[in-house]
Amino acid sequence: MTRFTPLSRPSRRGFLSAAAASAVLPVPLRAQRGPLRMRCRFDDQVVTYALRDNPTVRDLVSLLPLDLTIEDFSTNEKIAHLPRRLDEGGFAPFDDERPGDLCYFLGWGNLALFHDDYTFRGDLIRLGHIEGGVAPLRHRGKYPLRIELID
Repeated sequence: MTRFTPLSRPSRRGFLSAAAASAVLPVPLRAQRGPLRMRCRFDDQVVTYALRDNPTVRDLVSLLPLDLTIEDFSTNEKIAHLPRRLDEGGFAPFDDERPGDLCYFLGWGNLALFHDDYTFRGDLIRLGHIEGGVAPLRHRGKYPLRIELID
C-alpha cells in the first residue's frame, strides 16, 4: 500500500531565495506585445510607424505626444523639427534604405519621413518603418503635425 505524505512547508530561506531569484530574472515587456507604434496626423493624412528599439527611439518616445509642423523637403521626404536634439546612441550604419523609413537626421536634429528612395550617408539614425503605404506622405504642403504613441 502506498502512503501519501503531505507536502512539506517551504522554509523561510527557500521562500526568500525564490523571491530574490524572480526579482533578478528579466521580464520581457515589449517582446510579448510587439514593437512600439507611433501615429503621425497632419491635414487629413494619418501614417503609423512600427518603431525600432534603440536609445534614439526611446528618447523620441519620452517626448510624445508632440505637436510640430511637417513640411516637404526635397523630392523624397517630409521633415519635422523637434523641440530638442535626441540621444544619438541608436546610430548604426545601414544599406537597405527604402521608402517608408522614419529617420533622425543628425545634421539638423529633425525627423525625416521618407516617401521615396534615399541614400544613407552616415547622417541618419533609422527609427522605424511605415505600416502601410507611403501615399499620405506625398500629400504636399506644410501642416500642423500631431505625433503620439499608440497601442
